[in-house]
Amino acid sequence: MTALLPRLLGQFYPACAQDGTEGLPVPPPLDFSTLKRPRPKNACLAAPPGMHVLPDILTRLRHVPPLRLFQALQAVAEATPRTTLHVVYSDLMQAHYVCRSNLCNFPDLVALQVTPDSMPLLYSRSVYGELDFGVNRTRLVAWLTALDGAIGRI
Repeated sequence: MTALLPRLLGQFYPACAQDGTEGLPVPPPLDFSTLKRPRPKNACLAAPPGMHVLPDILTRLRHVPPLRLFQALQAVAEATPRTTLHVVYSDLMQAHYVCRSNLCNFPDLVALQVTPDSMPLLYSRSVYGELDFGVNRTRLVAWLTALDGAIGRI
């Protein structure tokens, strides 16, 4: 990363001066069943109805095998510019990505998972700041919109 603005921001927000997953610890598996959202103004949850916490976006059942749905979700994430795979927990069908903003290189963390009954769960949140200006929600809407097309290509 050679841009001046991310290097300057890196003085206050160290991960902004890095690329990809650099500067961010490997996240442990996320337990969606106990998820608490401390800062809802800079995060977005897409999940099926009936979770203990109200999702921002409701997801729906996809009539494909869970592994195929997981592969399709990963394909959508990996086709997104400035998005880097951080870790995969294959046994949970869960993957974590780092998405960086274009201008300032701010990192957002996105966890995605597929349930055994083929329901997608996605949680996108900002590393820095109290507001995300709707970026996390916009990302999840775009990924869920692209998901059906990706399922057809897997």
